[in-house]
Amino acid sequence: MPPTPSAPPSAPGLTSTEAARRLAADGTNALPEDQGRGLWAIIGEVLREPMFLLLIAAGTIYLLLGSTGDALLLLGFVFLIMGLTVFQARRTERALDALRDLASPQALVLRDGKRQRIPAEQLVRGDLMVLAEGDRIPADGVLRTGARLSVDESLLTGEAVPVDKTASTSVTTMEPPGGNDLASVFSGTLVTAGQGTAEILATGSRSELGRIGAALLAVQPERTRLQLETGRMVRILALIALGLSAAVTVIFALTRGGTGADWIQGLLAGITMAMGILPEELPMILTIFLALGAWRISRHRVLTRRMPAIENLGATTVLCTDKTGTLTRNQMVVSRVVVDDREWDLEQPGNPPADVTDLLQVSQRASRPDPYDPMERAIHAAGRPGSDKKSPPGEPGWHLEREYPLASDLLAMTQVWRHDGDQGLLLAAKGAPEAIADLCGLAPQQRDALGRKATALAALGLRVLAVARGHVAASGDLPESAHDLDLDLVGLLALSDPIRSNVPGAVAECRAAGIRVVMITGDYPATAQSIARQAGLANPDEFLSGTDLDQLSDADLIRRIPTVHIFARVVPTQKLRIVQALKANHDVVAMTGDGVNDAPALKAADIGIAMGGRGTDVARESADLVLLDDDFTAIVAAVRLGRRIFDNLKKAVAFTVAVHVPIAGLSILPVFFPSWPLLLMPIHIVFLEMVINPACALIFEAEPEEQDVMARPPRDSQERLFAWPSLGLSLLQGASVLAVCVGIYLYARTGHGVDAARAMTFTALVGAILAIIVTNRSWTRSLVDIVKIPNPAQWWMVMGAGGFLSLVLSVPQARDLFHFAPLDGDDLCLSLAAGLLCGIWLEILKWLRRQHRPATL
Repeated sequence: MPPTPSAPPSAPGLTSTEAARRLAADGTNALPEDQGRGLWAIIGEVLREPMFLLLIAAGTIYLLLGSTGDALLLLGFVFLIMGLTVFQARRTERALDALRDLASPQALVLRDGKRQRIPAEQLVRGDLMVLAEGDRIPADGVLRTGARLSVDESLLTGEAVPVDKTASTSVTTMEPPGGNDLASVFSGTLVTAGQGTAEILATGSRSELGRIGAALLAVQPERTRLQLETGRMVRILALIALGLSAAVTVIFALTRGGTGADWIQGLLAGITMAMGILPEELPMILTIFLALGAWRISRHRVLTRRMPAIENLGATTVLCTDKTGTLTRNQMVVSRVVVDDREWDLEQPGNPPADVTDLLQVSQRASRPDPYDPMERAIHAAGRPGSDKKSPPGEPGWHLEREYPLASDLLAMTQVWRHDGDQGLLLAAKGAPEAIADLCGLAPQQRDALGRKATALAALGLRVLAVARGHVAASGDLPESAHDLDLDLVGLLALSDPIRSNVPGAVAECRAAGIRVVMITGDYPATAQSIARQAGLANPDEFLSGTDLDQLSDADLIRRIPTVHIFARVVPTQKLRIVQALKANHDVVAMTGDGVNDAPALKAADIGIAMGGRGTDVARESADLVLLDDDFTAIVAAVRLGRRIFDNLKKAVAFTVAVHVPIAGLSILPVFFPSWPLLLMPIHIVFLEMVINPACALIFEAEPEEQDVMARPPRDSQERLFAWPSLGLSLLQGASVLAVCVGIYLYARTGHGVDAARAMTFTALVGAILAIIVTNRSWTRSLVDIVKIPNPAQWWMVMGAGGFLSLVLSVPQARDLFHFAPLDGDDLCLSLAAGLLCGIWLEILKWLRRQHRPATL
């Protein structure tokens, strides 16, 4: 049989210096994938935007009219807005690039004589990669050591049946994929069983997968439900803008005489109308909010692999979590041992008796020789050489003959060992007490006694395993099933894994936010209940076991599941039923998982969350989020951020809708009143866009969460971004700004010239926009509280808009380009005051709502 992975490989692996030299010589090892848009691609997209086409058209018309100054200023603004748009797009791309770096596949290699986990792009020829069940192989190579390694190569061959691999020290070239008992392993294929080490021969684009141009393991921005909804809204408004601009052009020209000059002025009015209606900010808002939202979540050590997860986070109603490593520290130690009727506390000083040492030795032999699982690592740490004075497994002399792995119908694993000096084989098994009792064929009375001991230990919050041992002749054939082995019970061992100190607070935060926390574990029910009480889970006295799940029909499970917060003795394949039952109750489910068998449940959940530390590649690829530190509190932080992102997105959209109402109104009203001049021209729209775009992309995105963000129920997952409550509030804000601006114009036209009236109206509009920016930063806090919350982008925006408006109103050349007349101090103060007062009525509304109930706009 091939040597185990713990045996010394054919080479100790490269040194870091040699690996760096080879990487520099070979260049990048990344697979072909989307690395983000380049600068020129972004500029090309910007130039195709309708707003820029309209600006260029308006500039051309000004040139035809002989207004060179207007044309040059307008075209100058085109480049200014282009620069701002490119800056925002590059900011988004940088966030996505950071996520791609986090999402890049990792590989476990042997370098400098020790294991290191490095990005797959840093792999080089000659590296020794360590492979285990559930891993996605990161490079092409040859298996040098292995233990029952099987690989799914369907990605390359189309053959769904995994193929067995045989280690070789002589093969130096890659063999074709497919076929059993070959030594070659290939990038992108999946280890379905066993473990081993492989020497890398080809990486990245030089691998078999790279040569056929496969694009794997890249974070791609997906079109989400909100993006689709926004796209439909933009298309509808674009059609409305096109129709209205055509009507405005015709009506304006015909009501003013129909001369050639009138038609040109009408065309300008139509272009201004289209620019005023087009909400070109909406797609940008969604792209920036989702990309930067994913980046903000990553700062809490949570990687977003699929963008729709960000939308669903704020709607999560049930959070299903593992116990070990998520609620607990994942620092397991063997603390107690029971042999016969005697219990030994390993934490007390002194050497344990021989029978305790013997149990620890058997449990060590029942574990993988080079374990990754924290429980098995704790068992190895506690195990000591037995009284037979032979070396423990993993050292020369011991050979693993066969493994009977954990199965859904048998929660136990058995390993068969051969020692060079023995004539027989050693059987070592460990697992759930009831499973070991079944393998040992205990009588009912013995089973009950074993169950009572296990329950007593589990009630202390300990994870309880039973250990069994047996011997068979080396000449005999091993049976196919572990049930046919002859095993004797050795005793029980109990492992402790303290709960994380910050978990109770995070669970309490979830309960306040209307989110049920459900624990799903393979542990004994009493252990799960003890941890649940420490964590603060609701209703810890009620639980369902894996056996209960098998006995319940789907309808019964759906009926019972709303009150159950603990699922114990559950195997990974049963998680899918739990997810389906919760979703049948109209819950939005977030589910954690780490194993290969967790993948169906992670896929079925609304938000699949994989463990980045102990999780398999299959689990990570099936998940929407990856916990880089396997910490439960990071999930809660992600939910909080998800709610914040959606709240701020609604604020940005509401502001965008509100601000376009007065712009469109001031553009269209002069068309129906022939005595009115054009109040807004393309140059004015461009100025306003310089205020609106940064407000949407910078101010609202950076706004902290509302005070009640985790004190209100989850939002409806079907809630629309353009729902009537928030849309109605936006239209009301926009209508109030329009009314104030029209009022200022009507007041100014009686005692001022056309250009002065236009200047006062525009000043009032800018003041109103700044006012609704500030007051819309929060729908729960008062204006006084809002200004106390740091948001540097807001103050840069206010100072920038105010300074530029002052420049336009005070510099004669700028006034002429904007078709303004000088304003005295009284007119300027009146216009600004009128605009700023537009935010007052919303402050009154917020105050009234605070008196009655929390705001949930």
